[in-house]
Order: sequence, then C-alpha cells, then structure tokens
Amino acid sequence: MPKSPAPRLSFTNKVSASNKIPRQINRNLIFNQIRTRQPISRADLARVSGLQRSTVSLIVEELLAERWIVEGSMGRLPRGRRPTFLNVNEQRGVLALDVHPSQTTLAVLDLSGKILAQNLIVLPDDPQKVIAAIVEAILEMISANGDRSFDGIGMSLPGRLDLQLKKSNGDKSIFAPNISWPIGHIKSRVEEATGLPVVVDNVANACALSEIWFGDTDGTHDLVVVNVSEGIGTGIFANGRIVRGEGGFAGEFGHVQVDPNGLPCACGSKGCWETVASNRAGMRYYSEIASKPSPAFEILLKLAAAGDPEGKASIDKMCTALGRGLHMIASALAPTEIVIVGDITPLWYLVGPLVEEEMRRNPLVKVPRLRPAHDGNKARLRSAVALVMNENLL
Repeated sequence: MPKSPAPRLSFTNKVSASNKIPRQINRNLIFNQIRTRQPISRADLARVSGLQRSTVSLIVEELLAERWIVEGSMGRLPRGRRPTFLNVNEQRGVLALDVHPSQTTLAVLDLSGKILAQNLIVLPDDPQKVIAAIVEAILEMISANGDRSFDGIGMSLPGRLDLQLKKSNGDKSIFAPNISWPIGHIKSRVEEATGLPVVVDNVANACALSEIWFGDTDGTHDLVVVNVSEGIGTGIFANGRIVRGEGGFAGEFGHVQVDPNGLPCACGSKGCWETVASNRAGMRYYSEIASKPSPAFEILLKLAAAGDPEGKASIDKMCTALGRGLHMIASALAPTEIVIVGDITPLWYLVGPLVEEEMRRNPLVKVPRLRPAHDGNKARLRSAVALVMNENLL
C-alpha cells in the first residue's frame, strides 16, 4: 500500500492537529499564537486558534508548568471574571551562532525572536584556533547575560550535515567547501564547554524553518529559501517539513553547474551557480568592471545604492545570474514562493525587480512568489530560535 502523505505542520493558522500528532501541532500552534499576539487571554486563544477551550487550557497549563510562558496582567470586562493575560517568558533565551568562513556573529535572542545582544567574532587566521575563539566568545556572552536562562544554542552553518554518517567523536560529517577550519567538531566542542544543547543545521534549512515560525508564510504551502552569501544554499520546505534527501544533502543548487567552462568552485567542480551569483561573484564583477580591487560586499552594496556606475553594474550582473538560477529552482520544484536571505535583501527595492525579471524571462509552468526574508539580513540569527524551539517544544 502507498504511504499516506506526511501531515503539514501549520504553526500560525487556524489549523488544529490530526489524530496522529495532536500534541505536537497544538502545542506549537498555541505557543505561536501567544508569541505573535501577546498579551492574550485563554478565551482569545481558543477563538483565534479554533481549538476547544478545554484543549487550550490543558496546553496553557503545560506551557506554564514548563515555563515557556508566564501569566501577566489582568484584563477588564464589563462583567464577569477578569481574564489573565499570557506572555512568552522573557527570561528564557537562545544563543545564536551565524557562521561564515572568515567571521561569525553571536547573538542572544528571546523566545519571540528579538535580538537582545550581538557580537561579531573575527576568526583567527590559524584554522586550529577558530573553534576555541568561538567557544570563548560564547562563554563571555553567557556570563554577560547571567540573568537569563538559555534553552540552547542554534547554529546556522554554510554547509550540509550528513545525518547518517557520524564520526567517532559524535560530530556529524559536514560538507562545507568554503570553510577551511575543522567545522565538523564545533557542535561537540561547544556542548562540552557550555553544557547547553546545540542544534546545528544548514543556514538555508534553518532560515526555511524560521520563515514558518516568524515569517509571513502559513506553513501550509511549499517554499524554497535561497541564502545568498559567500556561496549559495537552498532550503526546501515541502509537505510540512524540511526536505533533506539522502544523508541530508538535498538543496545543493549552489553547486549545480551552469557553465562547464566557468571558474573553479570550492566544491571541486567548475562553473557552479554560486561562482556567478554569490557575494564573491559580485565583488569579482566589480574588480573586472572597475579595474581595481573590490571593497567589502557591504560597501559594494552601498555604492550600488548610491548610484555608483561600477557598483551598480556589478550588482546588476550578480542579480541577473541569481535570477537565472531561480528559474532553475522554480522549474524543478514549483514552490509557492521563493524567499531570499542574505546581504542583498536591504536593497530588494533595487535588485528585486531585476532578479524577478530574469527569473520570468523564460516560460514557467508555475510562477512562484519571490520575496526577501521576513527579517531581511537578520533572518540567519532569528533562525536559531526556530531551531532550538523546534527541537525543544515538540
């Protein structure tokens, strides 16, 4: 007999659970209604969630007992019992680690996804000292926020985790061609140093999950997140879950060859999509057009926004290549929407129309909605909350 389709998990809409996994879906539904509508009463929770009041009361009592939420002020009604409002527990938090090849951003976020503190860790040149520097920064951040309890550490990595092959030390094998330091050891080293659970995932997968938790999607349709950074990664959310593929390697569109005679890629191939459409490609275009070294990508974006001819031409060329690759994704997967994450999102008013025009240049059976991430260039940090909460709240 064919298998029945996996249930779709909707964390924000009026969609209650099937009989198979009611507790998981309903707990997430109630928690996210409190997160997005706080302060909110039990009666209003039942109304907006569509669940029975008895079910809402039971879940609320569980969440209160486990300190995910707290009771706050009391409301006023013309008559009858005054309702007690519910809020997310602001004393609980998550540490976020957004890993890039040469630097890492560390942040403290509350369970609502608000960034409370943020530091940039410049990584040492010596690959063997990188993890020690990251661990030291994490310990300092925990010490500086001693009034807060942490539920875990969410890490978004520019690579793929093999969910089946595990090394003897307990670390998962990680495919990260743009990373020169031993990233495969980071999870166990940080867990050992902090005593906190660490949830690790590819940055695009993490951001896809974050769009379900914090974005303006409803979790009931398919989407693809494209992370545009030093390389290009994609996270696929379909049939109510992250699509991981054999060993966790699904979504490596950045390493699909688009030019057999193109430049060498860090993965060992030539002419991969990320060699023509990533931040590094944009900087290379600037050097070629302006005949001088490119500034940092953040500066290049500012030049383009200010109308600098060379800066705008280089970003335009990068975005044209990005749009061509998105056509490939739209044709292959036919998602309802494609969400862009990365440094270019603050300039979406400038680059978005160009990217979409190129994506639509050739026919598509289904044209997806194309938009920047809900949190723009903060999506990578907020994804840490989604990773930890998805692991702990179920």
